[in-house]
Amino acid sequence: MQLQFSFIIPVYNRPEEIQELLQSFEALEATMAYEIVIVEDGSTKPSKTIVESFQNRLNISYFIKANSGPGDSRNYGMQRAKGNYFIILDSDCILPKDYLQVVEDDLKREFVDCYGGPDAAHESFTNLQKAINFSMTSMITTGGIRGRKNSLDKFQPRSFNMGLSKKAFEATNGFGRIHPGEDPDLSIRLWDLGFKTKLIVEAYVYHKRRISWRTFYKQVHKFGLVRPILNFWHPSTKKLTYWFPTLFILGLIACLVLFVFDFTWPLILYMLYFVMAFVMALIETKSLIVSFLAIPAILIQFFGYGYGFLKSTLAVSTLKKDPEIHFPKLFFKQT
Repeated sequence: MQLQFSFIIPVYNRPEEIQELLQSFEALEATMAYEIVIVEDGSTKPSKTIVESFQNRLNISYFIKANSGPGDSRNYGMQRAKGNYFIILDSDCILPKDYLQVVEDDLKREFVDCYGGPDAAHESFTNLQKAINFSMTSMITTGGIRGRKNSLDKFQPRSFNMGLSKKAFEATNGFGRIHPGEDPDLSIRLWDLGFKTKLIVEAYVYHKRRISWRTFYKQVHKFGLVRPILNFWHPSTKKLTYWFPTLFILGLIACLVLFVFDFTWPLILYMLYFVMAFVMALIETKSLIVSFLAIPAILIQFFGYGYGFLKSTLAVSTLKKDPEIHFPKLFFKQT
């Protein structure tokens, strides 16, 4: 199959991010033509002026629609794209200059209908962004699963950096209404239809993520909420490892209680874990500030996800609540 790439990028109230992303497209080293499809998802701060400033230098299509969430906006863009292979990015990403060449070469060697790539921290990111990136990608946290070849028997691409063939899109109708969680849901439905997914390790993007502790907590809390819903929809995908953040936090609370009663050694084990995290962050980032910030980032990640997972498990699996009624903020109405 002759690959024809279309980049699909939904955006909501983030024109400054679109500008940085399009600047990285200008530096992209690519031997083949491609198009960029930007979908404005009901923004009150539109990116139209920014996009127009690049249209004489890049092949961009720009669409405006009512707000219906990132999943539906990606579907909207793929329905209007001209290519036969879609590359889906979040607006808060920056592309390395060899990104497209890496993807093209890998798919020519071993074609799959859906791939995912990892994320990395750009040198221009703030210390907080670098610390959050470490927490979300390190092997000693649950985030590291996404970016390692041997972590899962089947890789679940994430929509901040994901490729999907037109054939696979048409067979699945793309993303569902849940958010977050629309990307693993799509991966599972692809597997059920016989499509293959894979990780392209070298196809990384610089992913800014959230820029405050509060927004980071909200993000990981939602991740925890959606996982039991996905387990309910797709029972065969349940894994004990999804309980790890919940058990980690419950264990930490128990250790603090025991410490009051002079049982110190359980808490020492946790302290050793955080020392290891600090050392690994220092080796990776070469920054004392980022390494110190990585500790609260890990705590927020584990607590947010773990609490959300426990709350959703009790509601969906134990109390048999309808996920869409009980957690309405996790679902968008499609256009």
